[in-house]
Amino acid sequence: MKTYSYKDNIYNNLYDLAEAMGQDGTFIPRTISDTDLEQLGVVVAEAEEPIGNIRTRKIFELKRQRDNAEAEPIAYDGHLYDYDSQARDRISAAIIWLDAQGDGAKISWTTADNVDSAVTAQDLRMIIAYAAERNNKLHTAYNTAKEQVEAAQSKAEIDTIGGKYDY
Repeated sequence: MKTYSYKDNIYNNLYDLAEAMGQDGTFIPRTISDTDLEQLGVVVAEAEEPIGNIRTRKIFELKRQRDNAEAEPIAYDGHLYDYDSQARDRISAAIIWLDAQGDGAKISWTTADNVDSAVTAQDLRMIIAYAAERNNKLHTAYNTAKEQVEAAQSKAEIDTIGGKYDY
């Protein structure tokens, strides 16, 4: 992030600098180079991004990683089952249908690894249970990483924090 010092004032963006210089009768284009600004008496410096911005961005990244991991397929009984929002809706509907059919009812289900498998309502409930277990681990890992980010005092420290989302 660049800062611009001109006549004992510091400006955090080129627009504000241009406004101040314009009041003195010096008009600068938006595409002016740092070298040209320095020739006009402006000191251009690279400022470190505020730690709060870095924390916010990292927490957003961790949350996105967690949310993506929650939608990954679920391993159950030797197969992978889709678990995105559309798959969750289909699983719920299939459980209702299977329950209405009575004990032992099965339905053919195409798994995430493209295998047709006969499943029962209990199988589908177990997929949901496995997902709940995985999601709990994901949220615990996310909360731990978030706490580390909030406690970090530097960008370098924040950059070492990562979500452990391989469940």
